[in-house]
This record gives sequence, C-alpha cells and structure tokens, in this order.
Amino acid sequence: MKRIGVVGAGTMGTGVAQLFASGGHEVVLVDVVASALDRAREEIARGVRLMPLLRPAEPRRDPGEVTGRVRFTTDLEELRAADCVVENVTEKWEVKRPLYADLDRICPPGAILGVNTSAMPITRIASLTGRPADVVGAHFMNPAPLKPTVEVIRGFHTSDGTVERFRALLAGVGKGCVVVGDSPGFVTNRVMMLTVNEAMFLLREGVASAGDVDRLFKECFGHAMGPLETADLIGLDTVLYSLEVLYDDLNEPKYRPCPLLRTMVDAGLLGRKSGRGFHTYEEVR
Repeated sequence: MKRIGVVGAGTMGTGVAQLFASGGHEVVLVDVVASALDRAREEIARGVRLMPLLRPAEPRRDPGEVTGRVRFTTDLEELRAADCVVENVTEKWEVKRPLYADLDRICPPGAILGVNTSAMPITRIASLTGRPADVVGAHFMNPAPLKPTVEVIRGFHTSDGTVERFRALLAGVGKGCVVVGDSPGFVTNRVMMLTVNEAMFLLREGVASAGDVDRLFKECFGHAMGPLETADLIGLDTVLYSLEVLYDDLNEPKYRPCPLLRTMVDAGLLGRKSGRGFHTYEEVR
C-alpha cells in the first residue's frame, strides 16, 4: 500500500499522518477546517525535528521531506486513490455516520477503511458502508509516532485478508499490533476509562489533589503517567465522548461520566490541547 489517507487533522490524525509520511508513504490529510491543516503541517515538522531526541536509535529525517509527502486538503474527494484510509474524527455518531457514506462512495474497491476510535463498535461503523469486510478498527495510542503498539479490532465482517494487510502496513512503519474482538471500548479503553473516571470522582470528592493522584500511580505502580495526566493528554472532550459511548452501549452505570468532567469540558478545559485540564501546560498543542 503506497498512498494512505488520514481524515481528521486533530492531535491524533496529525500523529498518524506523521507516522506514515515518516515511513515513506504518500499521505493525504483531510480536514474540514483549513487552519487545522496549517497547524498539522507545523506539528508534523516539529514532531520530526524532535524525534531524534525521543528515539535516538531511529534514523534522522528531514522535516521538509516528510511534510512534502503529505497533501493537506479540505477535499475528501482526494482520497479516490488511497489504498488505506485511517479516520480520526470526533467520537460522535452524528459526525461519523455521514462521513462513512462518503468514504464508501469515494474510496476505491479494496481500500481498507481503518477506524481510529477509542470506543465505538467497529461492526456498527462498518454497517454504514457496502464493504464491511474492508473495515477494521485501528486504535492508535497518543502520541501515534511514539507508541510501539496499535490495538487492531476485528469487526463481525472484517476479513482475514484485511487484518493481515493492515498488520503488514503497521509493521512497515515499525508498529506491532494486538488483534482483539469487537466490543465498545475494546480492551484498552474498557479498562482505562474506568480508572480515569474513578480518579476524577476522587478529585471531586476531595480525597486527593490531581497531582497526588497521578503521583501515586507513577511512584507506586511505575506508570509513566497518572490517570489524570493521561486524560489531559487524550483530551477531556474525547474522554467524555468515550465514556458516553461505553455508558450507553454497555448499559453499565460504572461508566457514568463524572460530573466534574462534564463541567470542565463545558468550560473549555480540555487538557494539553487547550493549555489547561487537571494540570496546567505552558504550551498549547
């Protein structure tokens, strides 16, 4: 597979575009907002410049060469020649539903549609297309260029060939994968969102400060980040959408979003990308 389409130029989509462009693929990055594409271009170049500091063993790449392999566009029709499309738009059904009808119409036969969702069932999304065998879950972790493993989700109709082609594509850019069955939240977010949500309840109840909650998980369990730092990295709006999907689809009260989370999202405190969440960040990403 030579040309990779990436839909959505937010934090995750930008990281996915950087990953595949750094791996030598032609990338078409699509977003409805032109300013988001401008930010994505800057972030990809910045990410490539920083990579030698974060991954010294990897070869150095020229930022201009990597961004030169990315076509930044607001025109979804430019995905007509894509061999694989990875979708990274907002975790809302009303946003994804019309998009997949368009992708089904635009993308060539046999193109893989990779759903980069943290919670939505892949089988449900595949039902929006006439090619459910070509639809696979592609749960990249943030930041996508740095995380070594991708959670790949097999929908009800996903073919063995689609899974193997996608596995080979990931291997070609240095990523391993674990293939799991289809369920809201899959493996990672079924577990992680419970932890993140409960940490928010602890903060709301005054049991501990955000800093102390995160410190306990890092120093007692050896986690690289605490649960509230993790929520800030993901984006509190994305965390809220994910919890709402889990709560609605599983009908489990344990996934009821913490009221503090709703308040923070309403206030625009979304974590790293807004400069403030459970912690404050000098640099807005």
